[in-house]
Amino acid sequence: MLDHETHVKIADELHEAGRTGTPVPLLTARYEGMEIEDSYAVQRIWAQRQVEAGRRVVGHKIGLTSKAMQAATGITEPDYGVIFDDQVFESGHEYETARITNPRIEMELAFVLKDELRGPHVNLFDVLRATEYVVPALEILDAHVELAGRTIVDTIADNAALGSMVLGGRPVAPDAVDLRWVAGTLSRNQTIEETGVAAGVLNHPGNGVHWLANRLADHGDALAAGEIVLAGSFTRPMHVSAGDTVTADYGPLGTVTCHFA
Repeated sequence: MLDHETHVKIADELHEAGRTGTPVPLLTARYEGMEIEDSYAVQRIWAQRQVEAGRRVVGHKIGLTSKAMQAATGITEPDYGVIFDDQVFESGHEYETARITNPRIEMELAFVLKDELRGPHVNLFDVLRATEYVVPALEILDAHVELAGRTIVDTIADNAALGSMVLGGRPVAPDAVDLRWVAGTLSRNQTIEETGVAAGVLNHPGNGVHWLANRLADHGDALAAGEIVLAGSFTRPMHVSAGDTVTADYGPLGTVTCHFA
């Protein structure tokens, strides 16, 4: 583990990278022995910097929920980051592409909680009871650490690569549909690039939510009532460029769109 002073130094560096839009060199190449718990320590300090700057925490994201992504990164559990109020948009949002570093899109379900979820013994049924509704979402990935050679340690410190999210479609109660079988297509400029089914997220998208509640308990934290939880992607990240229009079609749950100007 790195010492606290180093955690603070890295967090401040990432805060500045977010302000300027200039990615920093790989953390793991500069801080020998940096581990996953170092990354979460950095992320917590960085998140506090955002709160001090006037941003408001409205939820959490979960990443690396598929076996394919875990195998690719060599990690056997998901990761997580924090969602702030200025990162949540409605369907149809137009992005300034130049303000995002290497933008990529993932297709997910978002759980909106009506009750607190506090570990360490939260299970899937607790998640379903605590959920007010589930709604289609897109996650836009951003990067404040350079991508070449990037590891999971770099990604977690960088708030799990969360740029923003777009909500849309039809919200449903968690027992209104079989969430495992929510499926969709992800299109760029009217061409389908990715397809997936929500069961690809840990066999049920709610499983990531209880994993997160229990993981946060390790740090004395919990998922609060009213939080949005991005449950993890069931498609591969799709790269986008200026001029692209993205459409995620969730069938009976509707569509979510955004455009990159």
